[in-house]
Amino acid sequence: MAALEKWAADEFRSLNGQIVYLLDQALKKEKRIKNKETTDKET
Repeated sequence: MAALEKWAADEFRSLNGQIVYLLDQALKKEKRIKNKETTDKET
């Protein structure tokens, strides 16, 4: 958990935001969603 918190801080995201980002990336990688279906919370 500490590693995720540091990673989130390094990328200026909340821990929850980082988890959403990682799940989104995994879904894209497995072609479960298209790029256009993702949320725009990565900004």
